Amino acid sequence: MGAGTALLGAIAERVEDELEPLVDEMVEAIVEVVPAFDGDAVIRLEVAASCRGNARRFLAMAARGETGPERAPVDVPPEALDVARTVVRRGIESDAIYHGYRQGQQVLWRRWMTAAETLAPSKRELVATLDRSLAVLFRYVDEVVVRVVAEMQHERDQVLGGALARRAETIRLLLDGAPIGQDAVAQRLGIDLERHHTATVLWSDRADLDGGALETATVALAQAVGARPPITLAAGVTTLWAWITTDAPIEAPEQLPAPSGVRVAIGPTLPGALGFRRSHGAAQAMHRLLAAAPGGAPVTTYAELEITTLAAGDEERAADFVRRTLGPLAEDDATANRLRETLRVFLDEAENAPRAAARLHAHRNTVLQRVARATALLGYVPGERRLAVELALELRRRLGPPRPPGRGA
Repeated sequence: MGAGTALLGAIAERVEDELEPLVDEMVEAIVEVVPAFDGDAVIRLEVAASCRGNARRFLAMAARGETGPERAPVDVPPEALDVARTVVRRGIESDAIYHGYRQGQQVLWRRWMTAAETLAPSKRELVATLDRSLAVLFRYVDEVVVRVVAEMQHERDQVLGGALARRAETIRLLLDGAPIGQDAVAQRLGIDLERHHTATVLWSDRADLDGGALETATVALAQAVGARPPITLAAGVTTLWAWITTDAPIEAPEQLPAPSGVRVAIGPTLPGALGFRRSHGAAQAMHRLLAAAPGGAPVTTYAELEITTLAAGDEERAADFVRRTLGPLAEDDATANRLRETLRVFLDEAENAPRAAARLHAHRNTVLQRVARATALLGYVPGERRLAVELALELRRRLGPPRPPGRGA
């Protein structure tokens, strides 16, 4: 054994004597930049075990001075692969691995340099030893990260090709009305199909929304009604389908929490396989209607939108209806917008000006003046065609400006 290798062994022994404080420092540094690794005690312990296993393997390699072409392949500790699988299963971003290893490497290197400065007999040997050991460290981390990322990809393939694929297939079969046994549904989705199901569609008007925000939002909705985590299926980058299963219809769904940056269409609560499918169809129809007008209410229920959704089934005919019924009042300008909203609230309050004024935060006389101007634009008294006018106002509110004739929907 050469003098240089002996020094490397002595440094490795000194660092390993303080292994547990080193692991603690590595974990603290990692969770500071990757908070997901501090989500609960289980994942934090897994990160600590990975740090401990990696530190021991590196110290053993460094003590042998394994830097030449004859070196053996890096032996990746199983604890590091465990963390890789957990990252995938918990939906943590893959970048967490890179950030975590970079932080752990920095902490370990600082400890190594401190021990080397204490044990090296001269500055020349210190420089040579640090140069040699740094090569070992970079080699070790590079090869371990490659193996860990490969394990993550393998786990991701297993998840996507296994349970997740079966779940997606089962949901598609239910939505298609295909015959499927309740036992198979219970095994694959973990729900009793005979219970009540409330379908929701969650989406965001923001393209930069964090990928986990929709999942987090739907879990919050389920928790708010005392239900288990919902069944979910990604329908796009910024759209998620979900089903909340309960023993009875959800009360006051309009009072469910409104997640920041997320919009939710809540379908009716219906029982059985047919309810699972029909509630989803209603939520989808609501989503198509609401997504056309960004910036709307965060949470919308089927009870609020049922009639409008039915009327807007054919968007081109609905736009023609709005245009014919409202005339100039359908225009897209600030004045027409204000007059339409005033008339809509006035009719909704049974033409009671004081109540409409309270909702609009306006004076009674202002409301009456706006209603008169809206009536002039209509060309007829709203009460003469009350149902048509109310429906046209609601469609205009939800669908936005009607397209010019001939352009299609």
